[in-house]
Amino acid sequence: MLTGCRKDKDELDTDTGTAVDNAFAEAIYDDAGIMADQAILEGGLTSFRGPGNDQSLLSQCATISYDTVANPKQVTIDFGATNCLCIDGRYRRGKVLVTYSGAYRDIGTVITIGFDNYFVSDYHLQGTKSVTNQGLNASNHTWFSITVNGTVTSPLGQVLTRQSTRLRERVEGENTFAWNDDVYHITGAASGVTFSGSSYVAGITSPLEIALNCRWIKNGVLEFTPSGKQTRSVNYGYLNGNCDRYAELTIGNNTYIIELR
Repeated sequence: MLTGCRKDKDELDTDTGTAVDNAFAEAIYDDAGIMADQAILEGGLTSFRGPGNDQSLLSQCATISYDTVANPKQVTIDFGATNCLCIDGRYRRGKVLVTYSGAYRDIGTVITIGFDNYFVSDYHLQGTKSVTNQGLNASNHTWFSITVNGTVTSPLGQVLTRQSTRLRERVEGENTFAWNDDVYHITGAASGVTFSGSSYVAGITSPLEIALNCRWIKNGVLEFTPSGKQTRSVNYGYLNGNCDRYAELTIGNNTYIIELR
């Protein structure tokens, strides 16, 4: 009489979509931060994430304007009112709004990123991202504290929310003034609600490696747990840390290869 009560627990959990959604949300907030960094450092987006190690223009339709009189200083990255195909294969429109309190490399500088009708591949990005330069750590690497409080609305009207607190350590490129040789390690945690309406928590168990000459996360492991489901382990570096759009997703005893958007 009780056998039917175990059906839900015994069903195979094959939901890979929530992990892909989380990775996409993580990537587009990271991209906004990287664009802001380069716009402040170099006055343009001349080497933003071309394919592989190719350093090409982000797009011809991104214009950048500065207000260095305002306090804090302001940068506007404007992709225009209609979709523009960028070199990373994503369409963008709208504006990324950046304020910064001091020089990028100065201890205590705070960079705040917001959005004005900003879309990536027709996903509407809203909220704020704050990056604070914390100076040098014990390894003599610059590190930053990062908070995100935002929402992503899908083309179908589904809403993903995201709150995260991260630490970002620059492990390569510290002694150059070039932008595209920087490599960062990211640690920290996040929480929110998925597009399907399930709450989730996520934590980085092995630092995520972000090289600014690659458009994908190259290495690291993130654990992602939707409410009521098993923890998913996302291994970005299973192909030996290559610059590629694939990750290995493990749910229980089952492993899947997922393609990142």
